[in-house]
Amino acid sequence: MELTRRSFLKLSGASVGVGIVGGLGFDLTPAYGRVRELKIAKAKVAKSVCTYCSVSCGVLVYSLTDGAMNVKPRVIHIEGDPDDPVNRGTLCPKGATLRDFVNSPQRITKPLYRPPGAKEWKEISWEEALNRIAKLIKDTRDRTFIEKDQEGRTVNRCESIFWLMGCTMENEPGYLGVKLGRLLGLVALETQARV
Repeated sequence: MELTRRSFLKLSGASVGVGIVGGLGFDLTPAYGRVRELKIAKAKVAKSVCTYCSVSCGVLVYSLTDGAMNVKPRVIHIEGDPDDPVNRGTLCPKGATLRDFVNSPQRITKPLYRPPGAKEWKEISWEEALNRIAKLIKDTRDRTFIEKDQEGRTVNRCESIFWLMGCTMENEPGYLGVKLGRLLGLVALETQARV
Protein backbone atom coordinates (compact mmCIF):
# COMPACT_ATOMS: atom_id res chain seq x y z
CA MET A 1 0.00 0.00 0.00
CA GLU A 2 1.35 3.38 -0.99
CA LEU A 3 1.32 6.07 1.71
CA THR A 4 -0.16 9.26 0.25
CA ARG A 5 -0.68 12.61 1.94
CA ARG A 6 -4.41 11.88 2.26
CA SER A 7 -3.92 8.41 3.87
CA PHE A 8 -1.28 9.89 6.21
CA LEU A 9 -3.74 12.54 7.41
CA LYS A 10 -6.49 9.94 7.90
CA LEU A 11 -4.17 7.73 9.95
CA SER A 12 -2.96 10.69 12.03
CA GLY A 13 -6.53 11.85 12.70
CA ALA A 14 -7.59 8.37 13.78
CA SER A 15 -4.62 8.12 16.15
CA VAL A 16 -5.44 11.48 17.75
CA GLY A 17 -9.10 10.43 18.09
CA VAL A 18 -8.17 7.22 19.88
CA GLY A 19 -5.90 9.19 22.22
CA ILE A 20 -8.69 11.65 23.07
CA VAL A 21 -11.27 8.89 23.67
CA GLY A 22 -8.79 7.04 25.86
CA GLY A 23 -8.32 10.18 27.95
CA LEU A 24 -12.08 10.63 28.53
CA GLY A 25 -12.15 8.10 31.35
CA PHE A 26 -12.64 4.84 29.49
CA ASP A 27 -10.58 2.72 31.87
CA LEU A 28 -10.50 -1.01 31.12
CA THR A 29 -9.10 -2.00 34.53
CA PRO A 30 -12.55 -2.90 36.00
CA ALA A 31 -13.29 -5.04 32.94
CA TYR A 32 -10.02 -6.89 33.40
CA GLY A 33 -10.86 -7.33 37.09
CA ARG A 34 -14.09 -9.11 36.20
CA VAL A 35 -12.39 -11.81 34.15
CA ARG A 36 -13.54 -15.11 35.58
CA GLU A 37 -11.07 -17.56 37.01
CA LEU A 38 -10.89 -20.94 35.32
CA LYS A 39 -12.88 -23.63 37.08
CA ILE A 40 -9.77 -25.82 37.21
CA ALA A 41 -7.52 -23.13 38.71
CA LYS A 42 -7.69 -24.53 42.27
CA ALA A 43 -8.26 -28.16 41.31
CA LYS A 44 -5.89 -31.04 41.87
CA VAL A 45 -4.93 -32.90 38.70
CA ALA A 46 -4.33 -36.63 38.38
CA LYS A 47 -3.28 -38.62 35.32
CA SER A 48 -5.52 -41.53 34.43
CA VAL A 49 -6.66 -43.71 31.54
CA CYS A 50 -10.00 -43.63 29.71
CA THR A 51 -11.81 -46.92 30.25
CA TYR A 52 -14.33 -46.79 27.42
CA CYS A 53 -12.24 -49.03 25.14
CA SER A 54 -8.93 -50.86 25.10
CA VAL A 55 -7.08 -48.02 23.33
CA SER A 56 -6.25 -46.62 26.78
CA CYS A 57 -6.17 -42.90 25.98
CA GLY A 58 -4.48 -40.77 28.62
CA VAL A 59 -6.67 -38.29 30.49
CA LEU A 60 -6.18 -35.56 33.08
CA VAL A 61 -8.75 -35.68 35.89
CA TYR A 62 -9.33 -32.44 37.82
CA SER A 63 -10.96 -32.69 41.24
CA LEU A 64 -11.92 -30.20 43.95
CA THR A 65 -11.62 -30.83 47.65
CA ASP A 66 -11.15 -28.62 50.67
CA GLY A 67 -8.71 -31.06 52.25
CA ALA A 68 -11.08 -32.14 55.03
CA MET A 69 -10.92 -35.78 56.04
CA ASN A 70 -14.66 -36.36 55.63
CA VAL A 71 -15.02 -34.67 52.23
CA LYS A 72 -14.67 -36.78 49.12
CA PRO A 73 -13.01 -35.03 46.16
CA ARG A 74 -15.46 -34.16 43.39
CA VAL A 75 -14.40 -34.54 39.74
CA ILE A 76 -15.08 -31.25 37.95
CA HIS A 77 -13.30 -31.69 34.62
CA ILE A 78 -11.69 -34.41 32.49
CA GLU A 79 -9.66 -33.73 29.36
CA GLY A 80 -7.20 -35.55 27.13
CA ASP A 81 -3.58 -35.63 28.27
CA PRO A 82 -1.44 -33.77 25.71
CA ASP A 83 1.68 -35.64 26.91
CA ASP A 84 0.15 -39.08 26.32
CA PRO A 85 1.67 -40.83 23.28
CA VAL A 86 -1.55 -42.70 22.47
CA ASN A 87 -4.04 -39.88 22.03
CA ARG A 88 -1.87 -36.73 22.28
CA GLY A 89 -4.56 -34.81 24.16
CA THR A 90 -7.55 -35.77 22.02
CA LEU A 91 -10.58 -37.78 23.11
CA CYS A 92 -13.32 -39.47 21.14
CA PRO A 93 -16.96 -38.47 21.82
CA LYS A 94 -17.34 -41.23 24.42
CA GLY A 95 -14.13 -40.23 26.17
CA ALA A 96 -15.25 -36.61 26.25
CA THR A 97 -18.21 -37.66 28.44
CA LEU A 98 -16.09 -39.31 31.15
CA ARG A 99 -17.00 -36.68 33.75
CA ASP A 100 -20.68 -37.59 33.42
CA PHE A 101 -19.77 -41.26 33.76
CA VAL A 102 -17.81 -40.62 36.96
CA ASN A 103 -20.38 -38.28 38.55
CA SER A 104 -23.51 -40.21 37.51
CA PRO A 105 -25.93 -40.83 40.41
CA GLN A 106 -26.80 -44.16 38.72
CA ARG A 107 -23.21 -45.40 38.79
CA ILE A 108 -22.82 -48.67 40.65
CA THR A 109 -19.93 -48.39 43.10
CA LYS A 110 -20.49 -51.48 45.25
CA PRO A 111 -21.07 -55.15 44.40
CA LEU A 112 -24.73 -56.11 44.11
CA TYR A 113 -26.09 -59.63 44.57
CA ARG A 114 -29.54 -61.00 43.82
CA PRO A 115 -30.16 -64.33 45.56
CA PRO A 116 -32.01 -67.02 43.57
CA GLY A 117 -35.73 -66.25 43.47
CA ALA A 118 -35.35 -62.73 44.85
CA LYS A 119 -36.60 -59.66 43.01
CA GLU A 120 -34.35 -57.09 44.67
CA TRP A 121 -30.60 -56.64 44.56
CA LYS A 122 -28.71 -56.30 47.82
CA GLU A 123 -25.33 -54.72 48.52
CA ILE A 124 -22.54 -57.02 49.60
CA SER A 125 -18.90 -56.38 50.47
CA TRP A 126 -16.12 -56.72 47.91
CA GLU A 127 -14.62 -59.56 49.94
CA GLU A 128 -17.91 -61.44 49.92
CA ALA A 129 -18.37 -60.90 46.17
CA LEU A 130 -14.85 -62.01 45.24
CA ASN A 131 -15.02 -65.05 47.52
CA ARG A 132 -18.35 -66.08 45.97
CA ILE A 133 -17.01 -65.68 42.41
CA ALA A 134 -13.85 -67.66 43.24
CA LYS A 135 -15.87 -70.44 44.90
CA LEU A 136 -18.29 -70.74 41.97
CA ILE A 137 -15.44 -70.84 39.43
CA LYS A 138 -13.54 -73.47 41.42
CA ASP A 139 -16.61 -75.65 42.03
CA THR A 140 -17.67 -75.53 38.36
CA ARG A 141 -14.14 -76.20 37.09
CA ASP A 142 -13.61 -79.12 39.49
CA ARG A 143 -16.96 -80.63 38.48
CA THR A 144 -16.59 -80.27 34.69
CA PHE A 145 -12.84 -80.27 33.96
CA ILE A 146 -11.80 -82.53 31.06
CA GLU A 147 -8.26 -83.83 31.35
CA LYS A 148 -8.22 -86.20 28.34
CA ASP A 149 -10.43 -86.52 25.29
CA GLN A 150 -11.99 -89.76 23.96
CA GLU A 151 -8.78 -90.79 22.18
CA GLY A 152 -6.70 -90.33 25.35
CA ARG A 153 -5.02 -87.08 24.29
CA THR A 154 -4.36 -84.53 27.03
CA VAL A 155 -6.62 -81.51 26.51
CA ASN A 156 -6.92 -79.94 29.99
CA ARG A 157 -10.01 -77.88 29.27
CA CYS A 158 -13.13 -76.58 30.96
CA GLU A 159 -16.05 -76.10 28.58
CA SER A 160 -18.67 -75.06 31.13
CA ILE A 161 -17.41 -71.55 31.93
CA PHE A 162 -17.63 -68.66 29.49
CA TRP A 163 -15.19 -65.86 30.21
CA LEU A 164 -16.16 -62.53 28.65
CA MET A 165 -14.13 -59.40 29.29
CA GLY A 166 -15.50 -56.00 28.35
CA CYS A 167 -13.80 -53.28 26.39
CA THR A 168 -13.62 -51.03 29.45
CA MET A 169 -10.55 -52.96 30.46
CA GLU A 170 -7.21 -51.56 29.32
CA ASN A 171 -4.78 -53.73 27.36
CA GLU A 172 -2.64 -54.88 30.29
CA PRO A 173 -5.45 -56.14 32.57
CA GLY A 174 -7.08 -57.67 29.48
CA TYR A 175 -3.87 -59.58 28.72
CA LEU A 176 -3.72 -60.84 32.32
CA GLY A 177 -7.39 -61.85 32.13
CA VAL A 178 -6.75 -63.93 29.01
CA LYS A 179 -3.74 -65.56 30.68
CA LEU A 180 -5.86 -66.41 33.74
CA GLY A 181 -8.59 -67.87 31.52
CA ARG A 182 -6.04 -70.05 29.71
CA LEU A 183 -4.59 -71.09 33.07
CA LEU A 184 -8.06 -72.27 34.13
CA GLY A 185 -8.34 -74.23 30.87
CA LEU A 186 -11.24 -72.18 29.54
CA VAL A 187 -12.16 -72.70 25.91
CA ALA A 188 -14.97 -70.12 25.70
CA LEU A 189 -12.84 -67.04 26.21
CA GLU A 190 -13.48 -63.70 24.54
CA THR A 191 -12.56 -60.08 25.00
CA GLN A 192 -14.58 -57.29 23.41
CA ALA A 193 -11.41 -55.46 22.45
CA ARG A 194 -10.90 -58.08 19.71
CA VAL A 195 -14.32 -57.49 18.13
